[in-house]
Amino acid sequence: MNKPGRLITAMVTPFNSEDEIDYQQAKKLALALLSSGSDGLVISGTTGESPTLTIEEKLRLFSEIKSATAGRGSVIAGTGNYSTEESKWLTKEAEKLGVDACLLIVPYYNRPTQQGLLEHFKAVAGATSLPCIIYNVPSRTVTNIDAATTIKLSRVGNIIGIKEASGNLNQIADIVEGTADDFLVYSGNDSDTLAILTLGGYGAISVASHLVGKQIKEMMRLFLQGASQEATELHQHLLPLINALFIVSNPIPLKYTLTLLGFPVGKPRLPLTDLDKKSTRLVQEVLQKYTIDLPIVVQKE
Repeated sequence: MNKPGRLITAMVTPFNSEDEIDYQQAKKLALALLSSGSDGLVISGTTGESPTLTIEEKLRLFSEIKSATAGRGSVIAGTGNYSTEESKWLTKEAEKLGVDACLLIVPYYNRPTQQGLLEHFKAVAGATSLPCIIYNVPSRTVTNIDAATTIKLSRVGNIIGIKEASGNLNQIADIVEGTADDFLVYSGNDSDTLAILTLGGYGAISVASHLVGKQIKEMMRLFLQGASQEATELHQHLLPLINALFIVSNPIPLKYTLTLLGFPVGKPRLPLTDLDKKSTRLVQEVLQKYTIDLPIVVQKE
């Protein structure tokens, strides 16, 4: 199967003033991201506020983004949730629309056992011919998928990788060690990307790449070419911006930042709210120190 690329952006979902998806702006953002370092896009993931999107909205987003990007980068559909049957159905529908892969989150709320996770992911992967990437983010789902379970799932033909956002580097090292070389281990936390690359990880599914995609791509290139000191320096340079983007729940700071910079994406949908005043000041201060790669004109206040 074709690899989706090393740097994938988990894309925000733009909304208009009526709290409706702005599909035109979503297509513009997708193209801008592919022009500024990203190899592909996750649509309707955590950053895309997937829990607040209807099934109809998700399917239209998948279709519109796939059509707009026209093969310029991979389109990965966030089709997993806490229901195995719903995840299977949405994945099959996304496949009909021509997406390139799907992202399957560890089921949240119902707290499955490791055996339940094994059977869930096998069932969803078995319902599609799409490449499947598991998404482990226990800070949001409560449940962590163990390395041993991931290693078992890596032997399923179309489960090609995992987005690891556990922050557990020992676990991630065990996954890299226990899986075949073609199993793709992606960093799911921008702050962990360099560390995961040093463990043998493949790439990143990133939030900060909305703003500094070319710089993250360059950091990865430097590391892969053996320039580890230069890669470390660039990673350390980006860390304050990364931290600012997660000062409160993602994508609240990112949506504020994109709009501030001149690429309006609207407010988050409830239950998420606007960025608070204290965090707003911090984000504004941090932004002054960075060159933004997204092709927009920075608006000075």
